Amino acid sequence: MRSEPTRAESILWYHLRARRMGFKFRRQEPIGPYIADFACIERRVIVETDGDSHDNRRVYDARRDQWFLDHGWFVLRFWDDYVIEQTDDALEQIYLALTNPSAVVDPLNREY
Repeated sequence: MRSEPTRAESILWYHLRARRMGFKFRRQEPIGPYIADFACIERRVIVETDGDSHDNRRVYDARRDQWFLDHGWFVLRFWDDYVIEQTDDALEQIYLALTNPSAVVDPLNREY
């Protein structure tokens, strides 16, 4: 996965790496029994990107997200198309989750 990221993952990683948003992110970070696409350990924020293959994995993703939530993580999940077409909006939501997570409305499994 790390050697062949999706276009959306590449876009996000460009903006998240090197503390460009003011916080350190790790890519493909093992957390418990799962691997998060992107994780800010300091703020306990996970960012996930989903492509078409996730249409068939909603139950798995919901269980996975619940595990993260139960262990104190805040999870943002975006469709790949949303990240590609509305990068600035996605980045604003990520920054809001890092700085004021209570202001993010229902971030899990949103339809874009």
